Amino acid sequence: MSRARFICRRCGASWEADVPESINVSEHPELKEKVRDGSLFIQECPSCGERHLAQYQTLYHDPEASLLIWLLPGGAEPPSGVASIASQLPGYTLRIVRDAGSLIEKVNIHDAGLDDATVELCKYVTRHELAEKQGAKALELNMKFYRLQGADNEIVLSFPMDGAMHAVNIGFNVYEDCSAILLRNPDAMPSEGFARVDSDWVDTIFK
Repeated sequence: MSRARFICRRCGASWEADVPESINVSEHPELKEKVRDGSLFIQECPSCGERHLAQYQTLYHDPEASLLIWLLPGGAEPPSGVASIASQLPGYTLRIVRDAGSLIEKVNIHDAGLDDATVELCKYVTRHELAEKQGAKALELNMKFYRLQGADNEIVLSFPMDGAMHAVNIGFNVYEDCSAILLRNPDAMPSEGFARVDSDWVDTIFK
């Protein structure tokens, strides 16, 4: 555990709380659902009771899934020695995310048996399809993987727009097409070691 300071966006009060420096869901399986439902990252202001999705550094580790995700808010860089960690974990998926919501999404993607790079490409395709119907504003939508749905494994993406949450369903064939694109273009795949795989990453593929 480490101590982190938080400031309430509602009343401006500040407080400190213990937060986990690492989350090993094999050693502490009860933490996995708290990550997935976001409750592990909720901090309540002791002054006014406002609930916040907290941002703090932590390392999520799921050995059974060969998954390591480093949550590094605010542009923080990984600690020294990260390269040596990566070299000792062949076959692992190693990711860096900048906020708790992205960490939750990565866990949900991998638990669904999907590849996060392929999902990011699906989002890119979906944003551009929506932009053709709704205008360029759709290109800025902050889409997140929500779940697989139905017998045909439709992918549900959620996103905020005009003060409300919305969802769009895409067929699994879109995922398969995007996966094939990445397989045909190995230079477009995420770099080895801890990589950021997000909308900024996918934009580099189509520069």
